[in-house]
Amino acid sequence: MKKILVIEDEQIILENILKLLKAEGFDVTGAENGAQGLNAAVSNLPDVIICDVMMPELDGYGVLMALRSNPVTATVPFVFLTGKTERSEMRQGMELGADDYLTKPFTKAELVGAISSRLKKQEAVAEQYNNLRAQSCALIPGAAEKLEQIKTSLCDALEREEFQLYYQPQVNVQTGKILSAEALIRWLHPEKGLISPAQFIPSAEATGFIVQLGEWVLQTACRQMQVWQSAGFSGLRVAVNLSARQFHQPDLSSRIAQILAEIGLEPSSLELELTESLMVEDAPSAIATLQQLKNLGVSISIDDFGTGYSSLSYLAQYPFDTLKIDRCFISNITHGCTNAAIVKAIIEMAHSLCLEVIAEGVETEAEKDVLWRYKCDTMQGYLFSPPLPAADFEKLLVAGK
Repeated sequence: MKKILVIEDEQIILENILKLLKAEGFDVTGAENGAQGLNAAVSNLPDVIICDVMMPELDGYGVLMALRSNPVTATVPFVFLTGKTERSEMRQGMELGADDYLTKPFTKAELVGAISSRLKKQEAVAEQYNNLRAQSCALIPGAAEKLEQIKTSLCDALEREEFQLYYQPQVNVQTGKILSAEALIRWLHPEKGLISPAQFIPSAEATGFIVQLGEWVLQTACRQMQVWQSAGFSGLRVAVNLSARQFHQPDLSSRIAQILAEIGLEPSSLELELTESLMVEDAPSAIATLQQLKNLGVSISIDDFGTGYSSLSYLAQYPFDTLKIDRCFISNITHGCTNAAIVKAIIEMAHSLCLEVIAEGVETEAEKDVLWRYKCDTMQGYLFSPPLPAADFEKLLVAGK
């Protein structure tokens, strides 16, 4: 039975919530102020905390800050209750580490839905990791030991600073100006040389190391963008890919907010790229997470569009900013009319939904010309530049190309 802690100073509201959640089969505990709630959270370690923002003795923000600074309670899902709907208030809570907001008055369905989505999200992360380990261990003798060896190797590589970020420019179709850079990780192995991410990212996913590695990528890319902006390249944006395990971390939005604040980078300078598969695993939870990220002010891009789970309906439901057309459509855009028609339709559809469009994998002038005619917004590919180390990418910025 899942344990829910409700922290609410208005007695009638507290009793109603407790009664409702008990009827739904939850093991519920109530606290009448922030100080009591904090003690209850630390001693009972609930699965989800529902907490009012405005309370005597210790308000909801104080409770959340204390919980997130305690290793025991740092990852417990936290949902704010509030009678206000100001965006600034919600952003403040999300930056401190809240997972969701419920605005009073709310329905039973909204309350139960908020709790269920938090529980599902945590269970999905745990299950995915456990399944990977179980499958590997069942199929391959000694697989568990092998996974640990791989994880140790990856951890050592990170500690020795063997991972590097390369940057590939994303270029305005009409002007040729560099608008942003996609950050792409590489492993410079002391014996094997430069290793493609296709060779080590699956291992990082399987061992769970992808969360630690993904955070390093975020921090490194944001620091580099701050350096470039301080050097005078204002308006530049960096795009960073998020893995499934990262996306399902319960404290994702608060951690990103913390990274941006520590580095001093405006949220609008960061774009997060997500694959289509993440959008169909748990739609309500995915939408909630995306909205948290949007509330921070970062941009959201749907990557590799058209390769697997494409659905017009989810484009309207999810708060995306940008759609990236997969390179498999671009590489054949000048051969026959089918792919050209598909690309044109995707661009027109995206624009009708107020989404920007990036075409990746552009390699020829002919492909560029077609995309120009179809009014694609941005292009990325070897026609302009391969992924480059930061120093070489900066030369492109200086040259204005």
